[in-house]
Amino acid sequence: MATQLWAIGLVVLATVIGAFGPILLKKASAKKLSNIKSLMANYPLFGGVALYGISTILFIPALKGGELSVLYPFVALVYIWVSLLSVKFLGEKMNKYKWIGIFLIILGVSFIGLGSN
Repeated sequence: MATQLWAIGLVVLATVIGAFGPILLKKASAKKLSNIKSLMANYPLFGGVALYGISTILFIPALKGGELSVLYPFVALVYIWVSLLSVKFLGEKMNKYKWIGIFLIILGVSFIGLGSN
């Protein structure tokens, strides 16, 4: 089965949506979680978990459109999105090693994508 372009696109979209999950979980971790009331009022916590869920739900139909061995490595793109979103929303810094890592992830995912033909 050849992997369809729409399936790859759906997986990439799922990774972008899913990458906001850890950003919200990081924000949730800054809040006090000492009792059930504070836990229930921690909206970033629920938002982060929900985005993970939405991402997974989007991934499932994408599996119909291609080979798992091609589609699943695209999930590695989430590391790129999280790194970039961490800079924008959490004020984290990038160094040359992180940029090299991002480049290598892009290179690896590209090789996997080329192998789908």
